[in-house]
Amino acid sequence: MSDKQPCQSCTMPIESGPLCQYCGDEHGKLRPFGELFERMVQWTLSQPDAPERAAAERQTIAFMAEQPAWRGHPEITRRMNA
Repeated sequence: MSDKQPCQSCTMPIESGPLCQYCGDEHGKLRPFGELFERMVQWTLSQPDAPERAAAERQTIAFMAEQPAWRGHPEITRRMNA
């Protein structure tokens, strides 16, 4: 059985803490929205059968909105209501 838990920002399995090495900075704080949003969009675009950029952005916002680290974040709210 694994003791891993999901990162609260991206769901990557991690051993401890709320954030993975990619989503947390050197102090364990959530990295800026713009930085992580772009990383997640680029990851989506790198997948086989990736959608076009606009669809990848919509998918990323919808995904981020469900994650504990991003719930209620003003940029998520703004983009979902746009």
